Amino acid sequence: MKDHTVLVAMSGGVDSSVAAALLVEQGYRVIGVTMKTFCYSETEGPSKTCCGLDGIMDARRVADVLDIPHYVFDVEPEFNRDVIDDFVSEYAAGRTPNPCVRCNGNTKFRDLLRRGRMLGCGTIATGHYARMGRDAAGNAVLMRGLDRKKDQTYFLWSLPPEMLPQLRFPLGELTKPEVRDRARSLELATAEKPESQEICFVPSGNYADVLEARLGESHAALREGNLVTADGTVIGRHDGYARYTVGQRRGLGGGNGRRLYVLGTRPESREVVVGTDEELFQTELEVGEMNWLAEERPAIGERMSAQIRHGAGAVEVDVTASGDDSVAVTFGTPQRAVAPGQSAVLFRGDVVVGGGRITA
Repeated sequence: MKDHTVLVAMSGGVDSSVAAALLVEQGYRVIGVTMKTFCYSETEGPSKTCCGLDGIMDARRVADVLDIPHYVFDVEPEFNRDVIDDFVSEYAAGRTPNPCVRCNGNTKFRDLLRRGRMLGCGTIATGHYARMGRDAAGNAVLMRGLDRKKDQTYFLWSLPPEMLPQLRFPLGELTKPEVRDRARSLELATAEKPESQEICFVPSGNYADVLEARLGESHAALREGNLVTADGTVIGRHDGYARYTVGQRRGLGGGNGRRLYVLGTRPESREVVVGTDEELFQTELEVGEMNWLAEERPAIGERMSAQIRHGAGAVEVDVTASGDDSVAVTFGTPQRAVAPGQSAVLFRGDVVVGGGRITA
């Protein structure tokens, strides 16, 4: 029975709803769970968020239609520790974090697997657009979703590799329109629900509000400093380097006679470095905190593909260095706005080889 019982993470969105429905159709014993990660009781955040009360209630409505049990797991303490604290410390250090990656690797999947075992589940499933496969030796591998526009493996590189055999992604072979059609045919309450785009713990839509609440307005990361060019020439002032990220145009003011963009930050001197669009393009990339998901790691000189931001396609790279927890590559085509702190994921064909945080 344990091998036939699946714990499905149900956010209250259409994707996870259909994932649960497909597994029920396939004859599995399905248990639905929603993870309460953040409390909106003291905010005016959007009630439709996947982490708000409406998300929980929508998930429960779908569970009722599918005739499966549904539980709510309160993981707010772990989420605060693993995700929000990291989010704040990364911005304070002048980097741009990926909170969804952090949540998947450090909170969501680990907790789902642990609690799933307590409920008699042998595997866990989510509504991510990804696939599971096997390499030549029979090892479980994470693979890109068939729908490249919706592929979400970029957010899954931090999963513990030993967890891969216990994962299921029922939507991996489907497109978003196909998922919507399945939800409509089943008359699920989430069939027409729009996708959630906001960071769940940033109800205002402005991440600086979270930084101010956690760090205090007097923190160095939120205090005024100089806008400088790459050679150190001061051309203006900014209102806190943590409010800026690589590639940003907004908030730099005018009067310089040219369009300027953020090239980076210098936390030690509270400077925001700006330059032209041409200066944003990079040919080399260094990645740290690597998490390897495939048995065969990159070889120096190997040509692979890499994705350096959500919504961007994977591009060809050549591996120039490879270690236990780091990798360096060169781009076949210069890439714009490579931001330290963001994720970089390496692929060999459709297989996710590993990922990490951009360091330089």
